[in-house]
Amino acid sequence: MSAPPLPGVLGDLAPVLNHWGYWAVGGLIFVEDFGVPAPGETILIAAALYAGAGQLNIVAVITIGVIAAIIGDNVGYLIGRTGGHALVERYGKYILLTPERFEKAEGFFTRHGGKVVTIARFVEGLRQANGIIAGTTRMPWRRFLLFNSLGAVLWVGLWAGLGYAAGDHVTTLYRQINRYSLYLLVAACLLVAGLVVCRVLRRRRRSVEDERA
Repeated sequence: MSAPPLPGVLGDLAPVLNHWGYWAVGGLIFVEDFGVPAPGETILIAAALYAGAGQLNIVAVITIGVIAAIIGDNVGYLIGRTGGHALVERYGKYILLTPERFEKAEGFFTRHGGKVVTIARFVEGLRQANGIIAGTTRMPWRRFLLFNSLGAVLWVGLWAGLGYAAGDHVTTLYRQINRYSLYLLVAACLLVAGLVVCRVLRRRRRSVEDERA
């Protein structure tokens, strides 16, 4: 069975996938996950389409994708853990990121970081940076590994499953899901902002009560 024609932007990766196969899938997902601009998500979908046409094995595509995603994010975590904190302390003042503000950010990520790491996998930009952010904010590695692995399994499973089953309709589905992922990001930002406002108001209320007492 010949390789299927890949729709839209997926077609640009056909030569890479034809030549490198599984190595292309693992390599591009791996480097994308610690900040290198690479079409990791796109190559995953293209590989799943190939698997649907009998050119690749879907189990191998999923397995390689999950392993590459987990290892890539852990490289990002290591980068953030070993160098990120020092960079913030040295240059953070130039972007108004004081040590006090960074300490608060560390606390927030420690409490809510698991959900952030899992959801970030589905949001362009956050997917590439979440490991570095987790390392920089000193999120416990075992906790990061757990939620990062969960996010990797869900992310690879979603796109590989869609690519394998959707055929020529995958481009339309890809656009729709990416559009809704933007809405998800906006909703998450609003939720965080709401939590911050509530916390500030609660502290002010306590301060007023303490003064009256």
